[in-house]
Amino acid sequence: MISVSDARAALLALVDPLASETVPLAQSAGRVLADPVSARRDQPPFSASAMDGYAVNATEVELHAMFKVIGEAAAGHGFDGKVGAGQAVRIFTGAPVPEGADFVVIQEDVDRKGNLITILDEPGANSNIRPKGGDFAIGDTVSAPRTLTPADVALLASMNIAQVPVARRPVVAVMSTGDELVMPGETPGPDQIIASNSFGLKAMCEAAGAEVRMLPIAQDTVQSLTTAFELAKGADLVVTIGGASVGDHDLVGDVAVSLGMERSFYKVAMRPGKPLMAGRMGDMAMVGLPGNPVSSMVCGQIFLLPMIRKMLGLSAEQPPLQSARLIAPLAKNGPREHYMRAQVTADGIRAFESQDSSLLTVLADANALLVRPPHDDALEAGALVQFLPI
Repeated sequence: MISVSDARAALLALVDPLASETVPLAQSAGRVLADPVSARRDQPPFSASAMDGYAVNATEVELHAMFKVIGEAAAGHGFDGKVGAGQAVRIFTGAPVPEGADFVVIQEDVDRKGNLITILDEPGANSNIRPKGGDFAIGDTVSAPRTLTPADVALLASMNIAQVPVARRPVVAVMSTGDELVMPGETPGPDQIIASNSFGLKAMCEAAGAEVRMLPIAQDTVQSLTTAFELAKGADLVVTIGGASVGDHDLVGDVAVSLGMERSFYKVAMRPGKPLMAGRMGDMAMVGLPGNPVSSMVCGQIFLLPMIRKMLGLSAEQPPLQSARLIAPLAKNGPREHYMRAQVTADGIRAFESQDSSLLTVLADANALLVRPPHDDALEAGALVQFLPI
């Protein structure tokens, strides 16, 4: 068995960052920006009013000053003229500030009679003008790589970026294996269960930015597994679930080797998730996950997500572990690194009493994996422990 850190390093060595592609801006949210992009215009593209009011010359602004209104400026419709001494232009938020004006007196501070306005309240020092290029200027860049948020998309639109260079989504083929499995909605036989791992992993990988292909359930035969691997061709990563152990019906490893897989490692010193296999099959990386639902999902969190992030050009480093105080004591840990399902609250962290790797209800209620080193001593309530949010 190898350590979790060695397994992660070996898995990351199986994949490389993918090439970029260009997509329309409207389809870029959630994608990973592959290259920096630069603004093609200033924002605002002109000095603009930040308030509804009157544009005047700042040197003339004082209490009780009077001005003659000579025109109007609105968003999309500027004033085509120049503001001279003693003159003002009625202006609305977002409108270009006319030539000769460098101060906007807000409408609440003036009294207007016909075409004359008088400043009745102290206007203050704020010019109420947004300067040209105050948000960004031509050539300012959005750095890459980064996962584009809605705010990023709005920024790119404002920069007049219509086509966006993004990393190609990794294609992940997910293959459940086992005679005992049927799809959700089907009627299982007396010795069968519903396939759940593949759906959880599909959701996990898609949330990380991958494109997931769900393969048909492969039966515990060489022919069925061979057919399933054929269907996986063209993917960047094929993930098998179950059949990777050493039982008489665990054929995934043998079939993969017969199809040319170069094995990287087998078995990791972790709990849950010991029977984990990895290697390369031609152009595809291959990861064989254990069949127990929690084992499969925890291994997905610890190993698959960093691989996807690397293929997207993002940092594949595990996020720093966070710390919390134990609410209840824990017994001594065994020889494997243990990722315990736990709940973090304002009071601290509590590991669930049952850590059976078949209990999806416990995983669904967990918001953290409490990480315990191999041979960790028994811990009392109040001890500081580390966890990974999930």
